[in-house]
Amino acid sequence: MCDSFKLCISNVGILILCMLSCSPLFAEQKAMLDNAVILQYHHVADNTPAITSTRPDVFAEHMAYLAEHFHVMPLKSIVEALQAGQPLPDKAIAITFDDGYANILTNAHPVMRQYDFPYTVFINPPAIGVAGNQLTWDEVSMMDAQGADFANHTLDHLHLLNRLTSESDEAWLARVITNIEEAESQLADKVGYSLKYIAYPFGEFNTEVKHALLERGYVGFAQFSGGVANFSDFGAIPRFPAGGRYANLKTLKTKMASLAFPVIDNSITDPVVTTDMPADMTLTLNNRDFYMSMVSCFWQGERMETTRNGNVLTVPLPEKFPTGRSRINCTVPSKEHTGRFYWYSQPFFKARADGSFPD
Repeated sequence: MCDSFKLCISNVGILILCMLSCSPLFAEQKAMLDNAVILQYHHVADNTPAITSTRPDVFAEHMAYLAEHFHVMPLKSIVEALQAGQPLPDKAIAITFDDGYANILTNAHPVMRQYDFPYTVFINPPAIGVAGNQLTWDEVSMMDAQGADFANHTLDHLHLLNRLTSESDEAWLARVITNIEEAESQLADKVGYSLKYIAYPFGEFNTEVKHALLERGYVGFAQFSGGVANFSDFGAIPRFPAGGRYANLKTLKTKMASLAFPVIDNSITDPVVTTDMPADMTLTLNNRDFYMSMVSCFWQGERMETTRNGNVLTVPLPEKFPTGRSRINCTVPSKEHTGRFYWYSQPFFKARADGSFPD
């Protein structure tokens, strides 16, 4: 029986809802709706670095497709619903921009207004109104009044994992957290609210940073692929890049419709590559809605040889990681949702010989 059954008997409508919510069928339905995708853009322009840019005509094509096929929601609404275990509309999606570029206003904002789409921009507060390619605070205020939210991207887009000369672990972590907290304070002073959302510059983080921010009430957003659900790691939420070579709508459509991979356990506890990395990554999966035999994992575009033991997938790690950022992606088709794929990404960050991380 439903725990709140006695509260339901006074209202027929509520009684029906309560009875449904106790049924296995409703539990399955709710699980199906506990999913969202977050897109990440940088520049929306045709005269900016191609690797981080989406041409305005391509961006408009993306938004037209979303308007027809998806439920575009505020990032805040999606995060709060998932954290509370509440269902979302099918194909819920959020749109985010990193770095506060002025071309977001000139080339993206009018399209967002056309469809009445909410979106979130992660900014470096000291750069606003100062750097020539950045928004001004007046523009931020206007965009905020017209459906945009603004969130934290640190004070100065620093590499969070870089250490200063002879810096201790404690001093490094304190410096990074102080940077983020000061950026949050400046942002709140200007826009009047604090979401406590942090988009990691360059997508880089480690377990120490993530846990320290979670303890302070932050939600962290990364730059690796995958859907998000209530079982996701809210210290490092995946976002699908939608610029540069990832802007092709033909391939982006599949990512937009992806499902959060139900990973119960991952043997990789920190994405930073060290000299004592294990030989394999093991993923324990809830495979109710897919066949283990159909899980495919990829490294640098090549399919990997994996092994399976029940619901445990073993993925061999590369013998040598490239300097900078890399990832292993795993996908599998859903049995119940024809044409849709579960998608999981494990990022890796490898420093240069001097310990610094490249842009």
